[in-house]
Amino acid sequence: MIIKDITTVMNNIGQLARDSAKKLAQCSGQMKNLAIELIASELKENSEVILEANKLDLDNARDRMLSESMIDRLLLDQVRVNSMIQSLHEIANIKDPINQVQAEWERPNGLKIQRVTVPLGVIGIIYESRPNVTADAAALCIKSGNAVILRGGSESFESNKAIYNCMIKAIDKAGLDSNIIQLVPTVDRDAVGYMLSSMHQYLDVIVPRGGKSLVKRVQEEARIPVIGHLEGICHVYIHKTANLGMSRSVILNAKMRRTGICGAAETILIDKDVASNILNDLIDDLHNANCEIRGDDEVQKYSEKIIAANEGDWSEEYLDAIISCKVVDNIHEAIAHIECYGSGHTDSIIAEDTDAVDTFMRAVDSAIVMHNTSTQFADGGEFGMGAEIGIATGRIHARGPVGAMQLTSYKYNVFGDGQVRS
Repeated sequence: MIIKDITTVMNNIGQLARDSAKKLAQCSGQMKNLAIELIASELKENSEVILEANKLDLDNARDRMLSESMIDRLLLDQVRVNSMIQSLHEIANIKDPINQVQAEWERPNGLKIQRVTVPLGVIGIIYESRPNVTADAAALCIKSGNAVILRGGSESFESNKAIYNCMIKAIDKAGLDSNIIQLVPTVDRDAVGYMLSSMHQYLDVIVPRGGKSLVKRVQEEARIPVIGHLEGICHVYIHKTANLGMSRSVILNAKMRRTGICGAAETILIDKDVASNILNDLIDDLHNANCEIRGDDEVQKYSEKIIAANEGDWSEEYLDAIISCKVVDNIHEAIAHIECYGSGHTDSIIAEDTDAVDTFMRAVDSAIVMHNTSTQFADGGEFGMGAEIGIATGRIHARGPVGAMQLTSYKYNVFGDGQVRS
């Protein structure tokens, strides 16, 4: 759908969102939960309609010759629809993040001070491919008392519309203002540019979720704060004390469970002391799973199938069945490699030595640092947040999975009994 007057349409959306946000901020937790549960019911009742819409998007994606990883992110089936519904139930069941007293204290003059959580206001979410973001983001924003303007990618336009229609119907049934969720009604790229450059009076924060080019554009052009990450260059480091059987299963999952997500491992670092004990088996595991391996000189000695890694491989987010592999002298070289080439997203150490684990956890400055587990757990749902609208790698406001609590700010309530300042 192409709209001629982007300015009028977007300003109208922005004003409706701003007005509805004020009302939503005053809603009870029960009202918000009711809306989320009704959305889940509507998605269940209309799952066939959603899947039919998704089929249109998939057919269009194949006609446009989009990559298999993009098509996988776009795909909805009954399992994924059920997963969306389950996420909504989980979001409804988590504690209301609004009006929570984070801290309170009393001053010598008798003033009582509280720091209390409040909504951010209006959130703009610009995303690609994954239709589940439409439901997840809307539910997280409702839970945290925020209005949301959703701008999905052109490749998922029909799926997003079908999900959005279910949500609007549910919100009306709940007795809330349906303008708390709005879907930008066009695939015109100018709508994205307008959101970034000209809606600062309506939007309080932008959250991008998609490929590197999208996130880079948002970070460069936005005139309002941005929560997000540019790349997910995730590492798994096998320490010399690692359980090698565990290492093999963790790495296979970290790379191959879903190769097109930001939590997929892109680089393996192996301590030289255990390289000869694990590399042959690890190479076989990955090759049997149809994963291409790009290795340094040491790794190449173990198999003719290994492709020589170049400098660019260490900073490449493949989002595909490709992984780079390097043998390092010790934990300090592993940490230095991650510091040099990592993106601050998620990095994991496999080790049994507690001192090594402590060193890695303290020194690796990523949003998520893991021990003895797959990087694919870098996900708000797996963290018990119900869902997420992205992983934040910045250091201001939110870091790691962005769930309902991360979509709040705070204010100070001060209670007195007539004090005046001298």
